[in-house]
Amino acid sequence: MKGFARTTLALAVSLAVTVGAQAAEFDDMDPITLRLAHVVNEQDGFHIAAEKFETLVEERTQGKVDIELYPNATLGDERTLLEAMQIGAVDMGVITNGPVANFVEEMAVFELPFLFPSPEAAYEVLDGPIGQELLDKLAEVNLKGLAYAERGFRNLTNSERAVTSPSDIDGLRIRVMENPVYVDTFRELGANAIPMAWTEALTAMQQGTIDGQENPVNVIHSFKLYETQAHMTLSRHTYAPAIFVMGMPAWSQLPEAAQAVLAESAQEAAEHERRVNAEMQADQLAALREAGMQIVEEPDIAAFQEAVAPVYEQYGEQFGDYLPRIQEALK
Repeated sequence: MKGFARTTLALAVSLAVTVGAQAAEFDDMDPITLRLAHVVNEQDGFHIAAEKFETLVEERTQGKVDIELYPNATLGDERTLLEAMQIGAVDMGVITNGPVANFVEEMAVFELPFLFPSPEAAYEVLDGPIGQELLDKLAEVNLKGLAYAERGFRNLTNSERAVTSPSDIDGLRIRVMENPVYVDTFRELGANAIPMAWTEALTAMQQGTIDGQENPVNVIHSFKLYETQAHMTLSRHTYAPAIFVMGMPAWSQLPEAAQAVLAESAQEAAEHERRVNAEMQADQLAALREAGMQIVEEPDIAAFQEAVAPVYEQYGEQFGDYLPRIQEALK
């Protein structure tokens, strides 16, 4: 028993020394404030991730690194934020994967249709060697990728009928993002794919000039799409990551100890957001059902995957070896 007590005491002393050493790393550091921006509101998962990140960083650096949050696009849209990070005008942000892919094309590989069968499969790839390699490529454009948060899986809604297979989509007028992969995906599924801005889509749904759209559950819920869309299919046709990203000018001025804290805290904050999103989604789906939306929970995913095969043939090669490597990792 005495041996156990000595071992326990030794472990406690060792832990105290480690924690003390970590705290001491910041004793001589000059305080710094980092501005973290995003484009959504304070109820969104992006802000939940940012708040968690802020708490972790400030605690772990003994307050020497102060994170200031700028939600609601107060510092600009996502492309503007990324460009500002490159020149040091904004320090960091939580940014949707699509705009980041405009700077490093290979990042768009994650948004190919029906690539990921589940959130867990996406996390395994994103948090593993392939995801890290792509984060590291951001350094080529003067950005520093820290971790993958998420926007989540996108799902189909429409005003006409239940959709369980591609044949049910045939002829439906579906609004999609102004992105060629999304346009071609829905054309292959038989839809009349109509790219348009989101603000225009809301009006078009109300007027009946389009039949449907596709978005994550939280967007479908927050914009009350049940008022115009009677049907929803949990198609999960595209998984959209989001990225904790810094500008290299801000990253380079930090000491190594602070860099390590930021990277570690970004990963923990991203994982926290994923858990919260999952919890929120269950409540949001229940609210949509209560509002009268008919939800198809288990569509014929294999049939959808077969229908979009030409999209892979068209776009796969532009991502180098990343697509086959992801497909191998998912086996």
